[in-house]
Amino acid sequence: MSLPVNVEDLIHGKAIEWERLEFKKGWNPEDIVHTVCAFANDLNNWGGGYIIVGVEEENGQPILPPEGVPQSQFDKIQGKVLSLAHQLLPNYFPIIQPYILQGKHILVIWCPAGDNRPYLAPSTQGTKAERHPYIRYGSRSIIAKGDNLKRLQELAARIPFDDRLNGIATVGDFDLGLIQAYLHEVKSDLLEDSRKLSSEDLSRQMYIAKGPDENLRPVNAGVLFFCKNPDQFLSRPWIELVWHKNFSGKDFTEKYFKGPIQDQLRAVLAFIQNNIIQEHVIKNPEKAEATRFYNFPFVALEEALSNAVYHKSYEIGSPIEVQIWPDKIEILSYPGPVPPVNAQILQQQKRIVAREYRNRRIGDFLKELKLTEGRGTGFPAIYRSMDINGSPEPKFETDKDCTYFLTVLPARINNEQEPLANKGSNVALSTIGKAQSKSEGADEGADEGANNETIFYTHDDILGHIINLTFVDGTSNMKTNAKLLLNLMIQEQGKRAPDYAIDTGLSLSTVERYIRKLKRLGFVNFSQQPTNVGGYFITDKLAKQLEK
Repeated sequence: MSLPVNVEDLIHGKAIEWERLEFKKGWNPEDIVHTVCAFANDLNNWGGGYIIVGVEEENGQPILPPEGVPQSQFDKIQGKVLSLAHQLLPNYFPIIQPYILQGKHILVIWCPAGDNRPYLAPSTQGTKAERHPYIRYGSRSIIAKGDNLKRLQELAARIPFDDRLNGIATVGDFDLGLIQAYLHEVKSDLLEDSRKLSSEDLSRQMYIAKGPDENLRPVNAGVLFFCKNPDQFLSRPWIELVWHKNFSGKDFTEKYFKGPIQDQLRAVLAFIQNNIIQEHVIKNPEKAEATRFYNFPFVALEEALSNAVYHKSYEIGSPIEVQIWPDKIEILSYPGPVPPVNAQILQQQKRIVAREYRNRRIGDFLKELKLTEGRGTGFPAIYRSMDINGSPEPKFETDKDCTYFLTVLPARINNEQEPLANKGSNVALSTIGKAQSKSEGADEGADEGANNETIFYTHDDILGHIINLTFVDGTSNMKTNAKLLLNLMIQEQGKRAPDYAIDTGLSLSTVERYIRKLKRLGFVNFSQQPTNVGGYFITDKLAKQLEK
């Protein structure tokens, strides 16, 4: 039976954080039972993790192609995993699935967060071994001690709301079309199986329902993603948008976005992109390049709204509120950030990594759909995209009791001249002064005041062209992020991939993937010069393009 994830993305760290992956070249029962226990305890509410048997690792990264596991050993290993599950107290049973990766057989052991924490595992495989609670620390499984043990004990009766059973919905309320659309989008092998499985078996396999056969109930995350009308089973899980046409407070449009939360998120972003976001182009006759910017950069908006959908509480029944004003966009969600993040930290730090997550299952689904990345990349991406666009800094607010979270994205206003709005193309044009050059062959008898201007390719035009060449089949979100990365690589040459990941707010795996594509087409290259450390530089091919 297949898992509801794309195994290629999983192994390359594209779907979840590296800390939630453990690679094993071969079968090692002692290490594996400790890791199963640690993932089951899920101290940080990340959603458990995966053990990949048959793939060697180096510094937490997989070494590919994989070593593989002899197919003849699969039944034996699965029996041993079952035996290890009985060693945990209370008993805990992970989900095991064989796969073929690059022509080699591997075994994926999925360990979702357990409902009966804390779990204890034997320290060794001896008959008299002591049992201890194990937790994840970075990419290692260690015995919980001190404050970590106290935190784990406090989680004993606390299951995140998105992973709890919903007392109203039934498995029959899941929409098979939504489930299959998700499996198709994430390229899961479970899609094919979903056409033959019963709704109960499919729900169990996706871990969106729990309980005995006679009382199998959906979990809240499953309701939010795979029911057509989640508001029938949860209180007000929608997004409310108010578009203020001016500052009077009287002229506004109000819209409610309902349905599965992934559809809500996409619909709100599409509405704002089509109706609110506007590009400004300022033409200056003294410069070859026009100045281009947006009133609101889309990357910042996407990250801020995705953050609200990911981290709000769906237990308290307060919708996400989006207020659009001429000079700012406000995104309000409830409650505030999870401790230890507070108002002071929000004001002082531009990169915030939460110690634990409020919605571990929602986060997993959003990451699989490429709607968020986690890993603390959201804030840096917002700050960076606002800075590149020339916008004022974003603001993040909460109160001393962390009862709300407010994101404010100030608009960049065209101070040179009031823009002429072109609502059809979302472009506003402004011309500074008079054009000083005529195009060759211009009619000398043309009406006075008619300007035949020389057409220049702007820096932004060239970047857009390069990105379109490099990412032919890429989504608009991918192209936006790739353009952000390439622009930074042009401005700040000589850095390495981890530096660009931090500066852009993108994950390291995403940055490395984009760089590989740019290298393949000869736009960037890695060089050890001028330092021994080395870094990425643009090639002569790209430099000549930028000179146009």
